[in-house]
Amino acid sequence: MARNIIGVVVGYVAMAAFVFISFTVLYLILSAEGSFQPGSYQVSTTWLVLSFILGFIGALIGGYVCTLIAKNSKPALWLAGIVLVLGIILALPQLNVPEKEMNKIREGDVPNMEAMQNAKQPALALILNPFIGAVGVWAGSRMRKPKS
Repeated sequence: MARNIIGVVVGYVAMAAFVFISFTVLYLILSAEGSFQPGSYQVSTTWLVLSFILGFIGALIGGYVCTLIAKNSKPALWLAGIVLVLGIILALPQLNVPEKEMNKIREGDVPNMEAMQNAKQPALALILNPFIGAVGVWAGSRMRKPKS
């Protein structure tokens, strides 16, 4: 039982670490001009597509690590459920952001932390991300071949 819990926790940490690091590097590569639409904090299409890809890769890693530690794929289903539920819970407040906040004006380059705090994603992306993450965790759990 402890191995399963540790697998879920370490899988989640691995996923979160990969996403944080990869998004930071992506922001450094794209800069504010490539990450956002001109003059706003609305994310660009390039950022949106790459964030879906990197998020899915992070979820694959989380599912794989979880299964590797737990020695079976069942705990990865718990991790997928956690990713789905937490993703929805964290997306709900963003769906109700006032129009004034959504149209906040961005002036020039902004530091990474400011960009993370002010970035605005379309509602569809906020809804899709938890599902993409859950599917990625499940798929990652299937990547580990059982020992024969």
